[in-house]
Amino acid sequence: MSVPDRVRPAPGRAANRPPRVTDEHGRRVRGWELALRYLLLLAVLALTVGPFLWQLSTSLKGPTEDIYSSPPGFLPAHPTLHNYERVAQTVPVWDYALNSLKVASANVVTNCVGSALAGYALARLRYRGRRAATLVFVLAMLVPVEGIIIAQFTTMRELGLNNTLIGVLLPGCVGAMNVLLMRNAFLNLPYEIEEAAYVDGADVWQRFLRIALPSVKGTLAVVAIFAFMGAWDDFLWPLIVLSDPSRFTLTIGLNYLHGTFANDERLVAAGTVIAVAPLIALFACLQRYFFRGVGEGAVKG
Repeated sequence: MSVPDRVRPAPGRAANRPPRVTDEHGRRVRGWELALRYLLLLAVLALTVGPFLWQLSTSLKGPTEDIYSSPPGFLPAHPTLHNYERVAQTVPVWDYALNSLKVASANVVTNCVGSALAGYALARLRYRGRRAATLVFVLAMLVPVEGIIIAQFTTMRELGLNNTLIGVLLPGCVGAMNVLLMRNAFLNLPYEIEEAAYVDGADVWQRFLRIALPSVKGTLAVVAIFAFMGAWDDFLWPLIVLSDPSRFTLTIGLNYLHGTFANDERLVAAGTVIAVAPLIALFACLQRYFFRGVGEGAVKG
């Protein structure tokens, strides 16, 4: 008998043995532990996705269906898209969406450019006060928005930017968290790569644009996603700085559905789905970039 025949398990034993479940470290997971993990995942899924699915179901229910029945009915008996048409007839929802798209797109550009430049300066350049500057960005994350919103409004008024989309954009054009994300990504890059470019005669801008920036595309995509989400979902600051209805963003414009049709939750649910749909599409297209940033900074052949 050969060695492979002695090592190979018997066919009957291998067929009757139950499949073994292991974790990421190769350790065996017991059955009750696996069941507990799935129960926790289902609970988190119900808390996070459940409200959106309920809003989606409410937006598809017709005017004859009772949305306050007990027990509540989750699936609509006669699905209809008429509520979405009524939202467009009640408020200029597409104009509001265009304003939000302008602010969100500009916010993505300014955050990507500003965060990349500031993060590279904090991670790679040598100058006095670099640690103090990093500490300032960390402390900026600890300050609540509500504590500085009056100062922001006064600044926009002095600059003459009240009731403008630029006034909505300017306070959040470069986020402190995005700067720190880019700083950490640049810190993970090997110094030997830039030293070799420096020996070859590359200046700071060439090292930044041709070596450092292409190596942190994953983190740059994450910054873009965070910037788009923050600008698209913002409600408090546009509500304070804007007064002309033609310049309202989507979150402010949909708020009129509460005041005009306070008893018709179908319209409110339809407006909520319209506001969330672009974010879902964005995550569906770019979700892999969230995991790509883990290996950021590795030497590529």
